[in-house]
Amino acid sequence: MMDNLRAAANHVALKIILGLIVLSFVLTGVGNYLIGGSNDYAAKVNGQEISRGQLEEAVQSQRSRLQQQLGDQFAALAGSEGYMQQLRQQSLGNLIDVTLLEQYSKKLGVTVSDQQIKDAILATPQFQTNNQFDNAKYLQTIQGMGYTADNFAQLMKRQLISQQLAQAYGESDFVLPVETKAMSELLLQEREVHTATFDTAALAAKQQASDSEVQAFYDQHKNGFIAPEQLKVSYIEMDATAMLSKTPVNDADVNAYYDQHKNEFGQPERRRYSVIVTKDQASAQAIADQLKKGADFAQLAKAKSIDSLSGKKGGDLGWMEPETTLPEFKNANLTSKGQTSDVIKSDSGFFILRLNDIMPEQVKPLAAVRSSIVDKLKQEKALDAYYALQQKVSDAASNDNESLASAEQVAGIKASHTDWFTEQNIPAAINFKPVVQALFDGSLIGHDGAPSSNSDVITVDGDRAFVLRVNEHKPAGIKPFAEVKAQVTELVKRQKAEDQARVDAQKLLTALQAGKGDDALKAAGLSFGDVQKVQRSARPSDFEQNVYALPQPTADKASYGVSQDAKGNSVVIKLTAVNQGKLPDAEAAQFNQELQQTSSNNTFDALLGNLRQQAKIKFGNAAQNQ
Repeated sequence: MMDNLRAAANHVALKIILGLIVLSFVLTGVGNYLIGGSNDYAAKVNGQEISRGQLEEAVQSQRSRLQQQLGDQFAALAGSEGYMQQLRQQSLGNLIDVTLLEQYSKKLGVTVSDQQIKDAILATPQFQTNNQFDNAKYLQTIQGMGYTADNFAQLMKRQLISQQLAQAYGESDFVLPVETKAMSELLLQEREVHTATFDTAALAAKQQASDSEVQAFYDQHKNGFIAPEQLKVSYIEMDATAMLSKTPVNDADVNAYYDQHKNEFGQPERRRYSVIVTKDQASAQAIADQLKKGADFAQLAKAKSIDSLSGKKGGDLGWMEPETTLPEFKNANLTSKGQTSDVIKSDSGFFILRLNDIMPEQVKPLAAVRSSIVDKLKQEKALDAYYALQQKVSDAASNDNESLASAEQVAGIKASHTDWFTEQNIPAAINFKPVVQALFDGSLIGHDGAPSSNSDVITVDGDRAFVLRVNEHKPAGIKPFAEVKAQVTELVKRQKAEDQARVDAQKLLTALQAGKGDDALKAAGLSFGDVQKVQRSARPSDFEQNVYALPQPTADKASYGVSQDAKGNSVVIKLTAVNQGKLPDAEAAQFNQELQQTSSNNTFDALLGNLRQQAKIKFGNAAQNQ
C-alpha cells in the first residue's frame, strides 16, 4: 500500500482529487463532513456519511461544468435518463474517492499548522491584486462560494494535508535508465515487411450469387437497407431585398424626408466661448469691472482664471454644439460676437463668459443627399411591404389549408416545387435550419402520413421568409427487396470473395511457414512487393497491430502472418527485419518523466482500488433517487 502511494504523486487524477481538493470540497459542501447526516444519505464510507445534499450539489456542479463545455449539445444529453443516472453515479464515486483519501491522510497523521494555512491563503493567486494579497477580494470570493473565513481555512487545511501526503510518498518514485532505454527502443521500433495481397474486388467479379443466397442475405440484413424519410414540398419565398427593385420612391417622398430630417444632412449652429473661472463672487465681480473698463479678456483669463486648461488658452473653450453646451452658457443669453456676461454662479465656482463667434447652421443641399435618401426610403418601404406581405400570405395560408393557391394569389407569385429529398440532401433554396426543422418535426404531416396543413410563416436570416406545404411524403422504412436486389447481389459476391481470400491467404501462410512459399506464391499468381517500413502510430490499424504481433525474424528465416488492409483485402505479411528505435538524448529526460508518470498512474489506480476494497461502503436511498 505504501509503495503504491509513493508512485501516485504525479497522477493526473491525484492532481484533480488532491491537488485541487479545496475545489471539490467547496462544490460538494465540506460542512456536511463535520455534521452527522440523516437516514436519507447517499453513502457511508467507513461510517463517515456522504449526505444527499453533498451528492446533489456535486451533481449540479458537474451539470453546470458540462453545460458550459458542451453548450446546446448538453440539452440532448440531459434529456436521457440513463445518461443523467450515470452522471449521478460518477459524482458519487468521486465523493467516495475524496473521502477515502481524506481518511487515509488522517490515518498517517499528516498535519498542518495554522501558519501554513495562513501562508497558503496569502499565496493563492485568485486572492491577489498586482501580486499582493487583497483581503477584500479574498472575502468576496469565499463569500460568493457560501463560506466564512473559518470554514475556508478548514478547506485549505485539507488541501495542504493532501499535498503533503503526495509529497511524502511521491518523491521517491523513479524509473531506471535501463527501463527507459528498453521502453524507448520498443516504442520507436521500426519493422521492415513485404506484402502479397489477395484482391477481393477481383475475386468478387468471378463469384456467382443465386437468388436464394441473395434473398437469404437480404432477410438477415434488412436493417442495413433503410430508406430515410423523403418529402416533396411546395413553397412561397418572400425576400425583402428582392422587393427593393420593385419599390417606387417619388420626388414628394424625397422632399418630405429631407425637410423633416435636415439635422441629418448638415452641421447645427455652433458657438465659440471663452471663460474666466474664480473661487468666489468678489473675485469674479472685480474681473467683470475690469472688463467693462476695456481690459483684455484673454490676458485676464491667463492671469486670473483658476481653470488652468482653458486659462492657458486665454479662456478659449473651442466650438460647442447645442447638445454639448452647458445650461449656464445658454442661460447667459449672449447673442452677438464679443458680448460678455455678468458674473454667473455654478457648481464649480463663479465665472464670466464671452461669446467669441457664431457659426450658423449649415445644411447640405438636397441634390447632394438625394441618392442616399432614395436608398433609405426604398429600404423602409420595402421592409414595410415585406412585413405586410408576410401577414397577408400567413392569413391566406391559414384560411385555406388545403393548398397554397390562396397564398399564391395574395403573394402575386407561383409556389416553387421540389423533387424528392431527405433530411441529408435539402434543396439549397430552402436549406435553412428553421425551415428544415419545420419540415421534419412532423407538424406538416397527418397521422396517416398524408400531407396536412400549410406551415406558418417561417423567417430566416437576411429578411427572408417562407410558407411551405408538404405535397408528398414517404416515411422511413426498409427498402423492398426488388429495389435493392442488385446491391444485395454485389454484397453477397463481396462476402464470398472475402471468405475465399481469407482461406487462400491462410493456405499460402501455411505453405510459407513450411518452406514451400515459392510454389504457393506462383500457384496463387502473387509475389511479395517492395519493402515497407512500419512504425507504431498513436492509433494503430489492424495491419500495424498484426505486424507487431509477429515474432522477430532470424538471420536466415522471415516471419509470416496474415492481416487485412483498409480496403478489406487479405494480405500476407513477410517480416524480414526489426530495427530498434533510438531516443534522441535531448528527449531522454522528458521520456523518463513520462514513464514515471505512467508508473504513478498505475500505482495510484491500485491505491484507490485497494482503499475501496478494504473500505466498508454502504449506499443509501439518495444514491439512486433523481
